[in-house]
Amino acid sequence: MIFEQLSSFFAFETYHLQLTFLGMVIILCYWLPRLVSRKEPVAAPLILIFSGGAAFLFPEFAPLSDPISAPAIWEHISEMAVIVALFGAGMRIDEIGSWRLWRPATRLLIIAMPLTIIAVAILGAGLVGLSLASAILLGAVLAPTDPVLASDVQVGPPHKGGERPVRFALTTEAGLNDGLAFPFVYLALFVAAEGMAPTSWGLEWVGIDVVYKVVVGGLVGWAGGRMLGLVLFNIPRNAALAETGSGVIALAGVFLCYGSSELVEGYGFIAVAVMGFTLRRIEKEHDFHRRLHDFSEAIEHGLTALLLVAFGSVLPLLLADLSWTHVAVALGLILGIRPLAGWISLSGTGLSTGERLVVAVYGVRGVGSIYYLAYAVSHGEIEQQAELWSVVAVVVLFSTMLHGFTVGHAMDRLRSVGQ
Repeated sequence: MIFEQLSSFFAFETYHLQLTFLGMVIILCYWLPRLVSRKEPVAAPLILIFSGGAAFLFPEFAPLSDPISAPAIWEHISEMAVIVALFGAGMRIDEIGSWRLWRPATRLLIIAMPLTIIAVAILGAGLVGLSLASAILLGAVLAPTDPVLASDVQVGPPHKGGERPVRFALTTEAGLNDGLAFPFVYLALFVAAEGMAPTSWGLEWVGIDVVYKVVVGGLVGWAGGRMLGLVLFNIPRNAALAETGSGVIALAGVFLCYGSSELVEGYGFIAVAVMGFTLRRIEKEHDFHRRLHDFSEAIEHGLTALLLVAFGSVLPLLLADLSWTHVAVALGLILGIRPLAGWISLSGTGLSTGERLVVAVYGVRGVGSIYYLAYAVSHGEIEQQAELWSVVAVVVLFSTMLHGFTVGHAMDRLRSVGQ
């Protein structure tokens, strides 16, 4: 009788259970690593994923439905995380530097990324048995270095410096390759809809998806950064918004820039990265840049934590049909394709052997891959979705494990030899 009365009084609504679970898991995942190390908890993303897996045993705790049945919600939440991360990546670049400093990132974008897409597509078709469209899509979603989970290998916040060649290359690559992977996602959608018939869609793909959207995204980002800089620092001159210390206006400007770029059919990811880079060039020594970076980084970490817990909660479902071929593709990408493509692309850049190896190896895969696959299945008729999600899930899991636990040692080794 008493138990029935208590049950009727304490209404355990699913939404409140989810909030309680999320809060408890996120706090524990960032607190527990501190018991064994005072360093930044690089293991936190992995702990978030595995802790989220507990929700699979208690489905009412799961914060999101699985991406196979509800890709739209995954698309939009991961999109927000990537937007903020890309803006932050642009904000981290204190100095433009010389062409020599930019050469590694340029090589990674124009050589390593296409090589990675081709190699992963071949593996996907040959080992997993994916159709041509699905194989191209798999290559496209797994090619970019993630701007969200790769923060440990990027340069420091504004005014902190630390823009050594390795960190600079990985920061600029992560900031730009998400937008540059989009043409290949659209290529997969074209092939899925119309088949391998370039005569019917090739001109549109090259003219619109490869050229127009990239150029427009860059122009909108540059214009957005310039206009936001005027609003923050110059107008009105005697009461600049930057003096208020609020990052809300700047973040609103990021969303305005992203939305505007998408409205005119530009790549919003490129726009927000260029916007962050452009804004950082205005009033360079103003301490608002650091406050804005910290504000956006806090939002990025919050969204990422939510996504990783949710990802962990659906991971058993995504891996239900896991086979050795999925694992082979994942390990082939992380241990073979990316390091080899990166090593080849960095030839002649002037990097030392150690620097070249670290840049080639630490192409972290994560939230960006989740976004691209969710976007593709939401906007096209993609076959073999279960296989695609399985491969992407195991790649994100392996990348989080292998890169997360080794990146600190790799960076310490570079610092010890003055690189």
